[in-house]
Amino acid sequence: MNLTERTEITRQIAVEAGQLARDYFRQIDTLKIEKKGHQDFVSAADREVEVLVRRRLAEHFPEDAIVGEEHAPTEGSSGFTWVIDPIDGTTNFVNAIPAWVVVIAGVENGQTCIGVIHDPCHDETFVAVRGEGARLNGHPISVPRDLTLRDGSVAVGHSNRIASEATARLVAAILNAGGLFHRNASGALSLAYVAAGRLLGYSEAHMNAWDCLAGQLLVAEAGGKVEAQDADQMIANGGRVIVGAPRVFDDLVRLYEAALVPSPSE
Repeated sequence: MNLTERTEITRQIAVEAGQLARDYFRQIDTLKIEKKGHQDFVSAADREVEVLVRRRLAEHFPEDAIVGEEHAPTEGSSGFTWVIDPIDGTTNFVNAIPAWVVVIAGVENGQTCIGVIHDPCHDETFVAVRGEGARLNGHPISVPRDLTLRDGSVAVGHSNRIASEATARLVAAILNAGGLFHRNASGALSLAYVAAGRLLGYSEAHMNAWDCLAGQLLVAEAGGKVEAQDADQMIANGGRVIVGAPRVFDDLVRLYEAALVPSPSE
């Protein structure tokens, strides 16, 4: 089965998973919610949606490995790995904010080959295939090539692995450089918005693979700039994520690295 065929099946699975997640979202008042850590929640919806995605992937690709946020990894023999986040933006989800997505990425030989991000609340499905471009609901998307940091908004994620003061310095640096700061509490959705040209860039000190691999491929295939990373290493350890439009990326890296150097008091 070629990548195009795999991608279409993946898109269908993401949409089906999104329908299940949306059913839970409509009954959020009755949903059991657990707290894993500071601003880190999980619900029955997360677990059940991941079970559905895993089951569908196993039906179509029984020899592939699967890595997800809420359940233990499944080993495979094909060399192809699926990386899934059933609901990215769970804090939004459990607070009835319609800014969360289903995320599925396909990885082979250290490269992300397939990226699908489905937003059920707005009926938007972002799809990328390595070497074949990025699409939103079947239509090609691209990042703006001529816009600078002063021409739009940049999203900033926050990880509890760094001091909040460092993130505050980055936000201030973006504002001082003439940009605008955006945060929607879903890193995957923000990355998709960069690919669609709605945001000019995104940065976060540490993201897990299920949150970022699909979005990074979307940005790259839409003509944006993405830091070079080994997808297998990201699956194992996670890492920092910086993406941007061509005339924004270098400035964002510079601001990020200046802002996140701890001061002597931290």
